[in-house]
Amino acid sequence: MPSPDLHEIIYVSTYVSTLADDAPVRVVAHSAMQSRSHNQQSDITGLLVFDGLHFCQQHEGCAHKVAAVMARIQGDPRHRNVEVLHQGPLDQRRFRRFRLGYTSVEDIELLERLQRLKGQAAVDGFAALLSGLDVDG
Repeated sequence: MPSPDLHEIIYVSTYVSTLADDAPVRVVAHSAMQSRSHNQQSDITGLLVFDGLHFCQQHEGCAHKVAAVMARIQGDPRHRNVEVLHQGPLDQRRFRRFRLGYTSVEDIELLERLQRLKGQAAVDGFAALLSGLDVDG
């Protein structure tokens, strides 16, 4: 049974940058490191996946804190076409060890395919994605 206090959001967005083509992965990795500190203070865990063009991210924690993180992302000029794929209560954390796990993928179609899913299908697609990732937590 889901915990009434534990909530998750999974979204996909398009990364917008004016940086050189070879810089986004480095900039995003640095941003993920900075986000870990904020997430620790807010007791939020999750995972960020980046393919050079798209973000896919899952946040988990107290509902109002997760909603606040999502609102900040929706207002961030680096994110366009923010699409919430799933949000709702969560039984238990998927990423207890990660304040913000981070990984990149080379298959740019992978996150585009995930972006087409909604609700439980998006959760299942996200879970399937995890098995092939090498995550830096």
